[in-house]
Amino acid sequence: MNTKTLILATVALLTLGMAGCNNSDSKQNPEAAAPVIAEGGLKIAYVDTDTIMAKYQYAIDLNEELLAYKDQQEKYYQQQMTQFQTDYNNYLQTGASLTLTQQQAKEAELKQRMEKMSTLEQELMAKVAERQLSENTKLLNAIFAFIREYNAANQQFDVILRKSFNDTPVLYANPAMDITEEILAGLNEEYKSVKGKK
Repeated sequence: MNTKTLILATVALLTLGMAGCNNSDSKQNPEAAAPVIAEGGLKIAYVDTDTIMAKYQYAIDLNEELLAYKDQQEKYYQQQMTQFQTDYNNYLQTGASLTLTQQQAKEAELKQRMEKMSTLEQELMAKVAERQLSENTKLLNAIFAFIREYNAANQQFDVILRKSFNDTPVLYANPAMDITEEILAGLNEEYKSVKGKK
């Protein structure tokens, strides 16, 4: 799974509309740039989630961590497979010198290890998927919580839409309704503050 796939998976989760509850300080921005656009009495804005996922430092760091974790699991599997292959090749070279009972015992052991290798691969893949889901949920919770608090402290839009290149209900939106840069700046500022405390 490459970086693009992980980012698309994150965006796909965002598409599902998972909402979270994160308690943070109020996100007031007295110089909020996006004007209030009223349509039929509704104040509407949108956020470009492709931009958020590409430029939000938390999303970038998370993606790198997930790729490193996946790489770690793959290396562990390859080490186990290499060790198994070495032991198997050694048996082929030295098996003739063993008694029949020893040969049968060694073959049974190798067969059992091969079956475990198949199970191990599935387990490691499941661990990677589980961690990705868990971390992406935290990311989305942070984004949604920030947008809720930003909205309450600033424009108080009735509707904030999600705009994405691959999957969006928005076919066109007036650029004046775009609050992406404000949201992105606030998210990165918050993340920088939280990361600095670690």
